[in-house]
Amino acid sequence: QWRLVESGGGLVQPGGSLKLSCAASGFTLEYFAVGWFRQAPGKEREGVSCISRTLSNTIYSDSVKGRFTISRDNGKKMVYLQMNSLKPEDTAVYYCAVAPTFSSRCDTLIGDYSTWGQGTQVTVSS
Repeated sequence: QWRLVESGGGLVQPGGSLKLSCAASGFTLEYFAVGWFRQAPGKEREGVSCISRTLSNTIYSDSVKGRFTISRDNGKKMVYLQMNSLKPEDTAVYYCAVAPTFSSRCDTLIGDYSTWGQGTQVTVSS
């Protein structure tokens, strides 16, 4: 059974940091691009970042560029999202997802992602 499990969310003050983790099981992670997405209350799910299967390509949304860093360890079947300088508008449920691909690139198009985790809540508030 293919499975993604996110962890690392929580409550943090503005300006603080969190590192989200996504553990994959049941499939070979290196064959997939991985994305992080988020959904705030009353808003649509949006792409935050992605990393290609070859680690050669990463993409960040304009709202997180320069503050968030995505990384992956295919051997450990883990993907990470380091989030620094957090803002209240970063508050959302964060999801990791995988997209099967032969490409050395990635994208944050929700429709390209076939398997999703259950999400982890990130709340940025003083």
